[in-house]
Amino acid sequence: MKFCKTYAEYMQGMKKDLPEVGFKKLKKILKKCRQDLQSHQDCDNGDLTASNCPLQCAVCDGTFFPSLLKEMSAIVSCFNDRAQKLLDLHLAKGFKKYYIWCKSKHDHISLIQEGQDLVTYAMINAIAVRKILKKYDKIHDSKQGQKFKSQAQNMHVEILQSPWLCELTAFHINLREEDPNANT
Repeated sequence: MKFCKTYAEYMQGMKKDLPEVGFKKLKKILKKCRQDLQSHQDCDNGDLTASNCPLQCAVCDGTFFPSLLKEMSAIVSCFNDRAQKLLDLHLAKGFKKYYIWCKSKHDHISLIQEGQDLVTYAMINAIAVRKILKKYDKIHDSKQGQKFKSQAQNMHVEILQSPWLCELTAFHINLREEDPNANT
């Protein structure tokens, strides 16, 4: 099964309105770039092959990277917000914790599941971004995708660089190891 299908099925299975990488839209952009290259090659009989693109690709520079950056930002923002809320719920003290727990009716199992879902969401989106950038590099025979990923890390829109992912992973491990019957 192709990753694109697996990703789509996973996102549908989440049953939550979460931002996602628009695989189909990004693939269409790359396909259009490939078709533009093919038509230019047919017209010019130049040295470009169907899989090569000029270093500055107007189609991709103008639409692909901005679109991917927007999607990555939405994913990281949503992930950070949800992780922060989950951790705030877990780390609340005294009456506030009691009030939140009664209001939300959260229990130990649902906290573990939500933490696991968020970690899985982060991982599958990181894989999706990696795959689409790898496809970009393959089509353009370049390293622009890797360069974009480095820039995304510097701009703090790379989900694997999120400090909330580290906190959430530790939270998930700690909750899993706790005795659910213990009074905390």
